[in-house]
Amino acid sequence: MSTYGDKIKLTVFGESHGDGIGCVLDNIPAGICIDMDKVLTQMARRAPGKDKTSTPRLEKDFPIVKSGILDGVTTGAPISCFIENTNTRSGDYSNLLDKPRPGHADYTAYIKYDGKNDIRGGGHFSGRLTAPIVFAGAVARQILEQKGIKIAAHIASIGGVSDERFNPVDIPDELIERLNTETFALIDKDKEAAMRDVIEKARMDLDSVGGVVECAVTGVPVGIGGPLFDGIEGKISQAVFGIPAVKGVEFGSGFACAEARGSENNDSFVFEDGKVKTATNNCGGILGGISDGMPIIFRAAFKPTPSIAKEQKTVNLTTGENTTLSVKGRHDPCIVPRAVSVVEAVAALAVLDMVTL
Repeated sequence: MSTYGDKIKLTVFGESHGDGIGCVLDNIPAGICIDMDKVLTQMARRAPGKDKTSTPRLEKDFPIVKSGILDGVTTGAPISCFIENTNTRSGDYSNLLDKPRPGHADYTAYIKYDGKNDIRGGGHFSGRLTAPIVFAGAVARQILEQKGIKIAAHIASIGGVSDERFNPVDIPDELIERLNTETFALIDKDKEAAMRDVIEKARMDLDSVGGVVECAVTGVPVGIGGPLFDGIEGKISQAVFGIPAVKGVEFGSGFACAEARGSENNDSFVFEDGKVKTATNNCGGILGGISDGMPIIFRAAFKPTPSIAKEQKTVNLTTGENTTLSVKGRHDPCIVPRAVSVVEAVAALAVLDMVTL
């Protein structure tokens, strides 16, 4: 299923080396002003080819809006977007037809689709498919901002180098606005050199490295979400796990709460300026699946890029023999910097789907 959402539905289509990729965003009301320059800013943050931390495959990622937005205003029709693939080298993937990449979906897709799946560039399993997701998220983000809801993410860690965490009870608008425009988004910019060094060492070793993205959503009113299977955690997690390479999601203090006592983990309630708030935010702004009015904080763990030039063990599906594989092509030594805008995008889509329009 390449569709996400209940009230607001996003469908993603295309393959990495096909003519193009795109999306359809359905049930967006008419009359909402959309600033396309802001949309293009988000697209540029995700786009590849900026420096050695990403794949050298240079794609402009310019979204061609086919319907749903006229003169910068939504029309009520489904918003459809198409992004051309203009820089493909499909020959780089010829050796993957019968040799699945370790850590990639090549093998599982081969079995599920009886070998008919498009292997070029990963096909529909490629991180390239996150470009239209960022487009849709950029639209959703602008609608949320009109409701006072803001979203920002940053690189929490790459390898063993960590950034500062968000202050879970107070995230200034100025910080959100700064992070929203950065291609290497960090709270502490002094950590950038060390992170880039980790990525470069992995690249020179013909290898890759993973990391963590932390995301915050502010301005969500109390009472959004629901218990059990309708909770905010589940809705956001489903969207986040739609991003290729995500292997874990945690909210608030996350797995660390398992090592704490209740008296340490519980967030005390206080009155502040006539409103109920919590003194801490270990719950990540969510209690019983429902927003409590504090910032919603979550983190997503990204595995290292599986497509690496270092020789790995695999199998030949045609001959039934064990063999080795060295992946050709242009791949990210670390996808985390480019993934920041994608995490923000899916968070925007998830929250918009839960907020009454």
